[in-house]
Amino acid sequence: MAVHLHENDLPADVFAPGPVAVDTETMGLITPRDRLCLVQISDGKGDEHLVRFGPGSSFDAPNLKVVLADPARVKLYHFARFDLAAIEHYLGVVAAPVFCTKIASKLVRTYTDRHGLKDLVRELLGKEVSKQQQSSDWGAPALSEAQLDYAASDVRYLHEMQVILAERLAREGRTGLAQACFDFLPFRARLDLAGWPDHDIFSHESA
Repeated sequence: MAVHLHENDLPADVFAPGPVAVDTETMGLITPRDRLCLVQISDGKGDEHLVRFGPGSSFDAPNLKVVLADPARVKLYHFARFDLAAIEHYLGVVAAPVFCTKIASKLVRTYTDRHGLKDLVRELLGKEVSKQQQSSDWGAPALSEAQLDYAASDVRYLHEMQVILAERLAREGRTGLAQACFDFLPFRARLDLAGWPDHDIFSHESA
């Protein structure tokens, strides 16, 4: 297992066919304001690839965009809504089709309100991940080893968890419901970008 850091794009042909786990790190939580700094991606074979974008980047990353936009590859996320918005806003591609472990968890782990990545990894896989670097400066000129390991850990376990969660969705008869949610996520991300991040447009309320 190794973590590979790349500047501005992936090397060509680094991934095996099949699903890829994807995550992003940004300067903050307001996508148009807080620039995309890092995209993490893994094919689940043991290595994680991190693509860093510096200040003023043109985000011209053709190899990365090909993988993210490939309709034959499912992209595995934890809280896909945020990552989809950041990727579309900065890279200009819709990184779908989607499987979101956070949504899957909420549909099948109804016995708990703990649906964070750390909680899922602990329960489903019996492993621990550190969130200590979550709020660190991802725009720094050089990323620390702790930051790199944290970023890589965000995609390291998604393939294993997807298998378990997909089995539970099937067991509870909620696979179709989950898929409908996953299919809507790119549009939910576009609503965020268009100015409806908090308002539920499906609600009866007129506000």
